[in-house]
Amino acid sequence: MTKTNRRVLLSACGLALGAALLPLAPMARAQTDPARAAAFIQAVGQELVAAINNPALPHAERRRRVADILRQAVDIEGVGRFILGRWWRQATPQEQQEYLRLFEETLIRNLAARFGEYQGVQFQLGRTQQRTEDDVLVNTIITRPGTAPFALDWRVSEVGGQPRIVDVIAEGTSLRLTQRSEYSAVVQRNGGQVSALLAAMRQQIQQLAAREGQS
Repeated sequence: MTKTNRRVLLSACGLALGAALLPLAPMARAQTDPARAAAFIQAVGQELVAAINNPALPHAERRRRVADILRQAVDIEGVGRFILGRWWRQATPQEQQEYLRLFEETLIRNLAARFGEYQGVQFQLGRTQQRTEDDVLVNTIITRPGTAPFALDWRVSEVGGQPRIVDVIAEGTSLRLTQRSEYSAVVQRNGGQVSALLAAMRQQIQQLAAREGQS
């Protein structure tokens, strides 16, 4: 699996789209228990693997199941707002709502368009580290037929009283930070207009939808 494909998988798992945490959404956050975080990642991973590895299910049903898992597992609003960064405050309320909708759809379609590539994917838990009071890093080893195993670290925080994925770190790179840099570059190239980013996201979704239809 290439580094680009790994990033796509991670982003889709909510993991997308990454960073070294600043405050996320204005939601209550409590101390995160390492055992609870590890059990959460174990359960989420098993659900995703079951959905992805079940070719007996129609593509649309697998996509629906993956979408449901991601919505429950990933702090989509918090991660999305962090990635948009300072441009969030520049956006109109309508642009903010549209951005969050497109951000969620991008996560889901990134994975759904590549179901065939991830057949046979498996994972196992590694060590769990308490980074701060509200921040736990859960290590996993991902394997897929024909590729070398690779490590993913899932950053878990309590958001609104529930564990949620807030970042994924692959090969030492935070995916939220990477995505934040890419989105910011698009806005900056277009004179600080968030609408330009939204247009680019819509185009990406169309491309992913076309690829999904061919898989």
